[in-house]
Amino acid sequence: MPETVRLTDGVVTLTPLSMDDVGAHLAGEDEQLVRWLNGGPGTRATVEKHVRRCMEQWATGGPVHAFGVRAGVRETLTGTMEVHFHQPYLAPGQVNLAYGLYPAWRGRGIATRAVALACRHARSAGAAEAVITVDPENIASANVARRSGFAYLKHAEAGDDDLLDWYVRPLTAARGEISDRPGRL
Repeated sequence: MPETVRLTDGVVTLTPLSMDDVGAHLAGEDEQLVRWLNGGPGTRATVEKHVRRCMEQWATGGPVHAFGVRAGVRETLTGTMEVHFHQPYLAPGQVNLAYGLYPAWRGRGIATRAVALACRHARSAGAAEAVITVDPENIASANVARRSGFAYLKHAEAGDDDLLDWYVRPLTAARGEISDRPGRL
């Protein structure tokens, strides 16, 4: 049940997106989210449709696990994190991570912490390697990948016609566990 999924490191928390997140997401969307992640400006109708699809994926055990990234004492919605399992452009055992933070929350290490939590989630679901695909011009996202222990792999397609930089991180270590510390396996 998605309502029982709650991942936290004590600073950042990931919980499945819900309809309660629609307004906060619309308020947080900016030009960078539209350019790098959303593909177009959101409207209440499009964001509600997206969140319904995300909720359906959780309810049916679908391949996309969409989280709200939350921080602060009130666990304010600061952005989103998606873990994509079983995508045609991925090798068996790989997952793709896609994330975006709202402007007021960038530059605080939240995305790096969210990536670490998403890696922990993917590992617990049986994934062996995480992939982050980044437009070569999106320096901030590439920096998050590197800070999170991902290494550059290649410049290639990732599910569409766009050529993206691929960063990868194994989710297993010598003892079969991933570290809670980004960059250390």
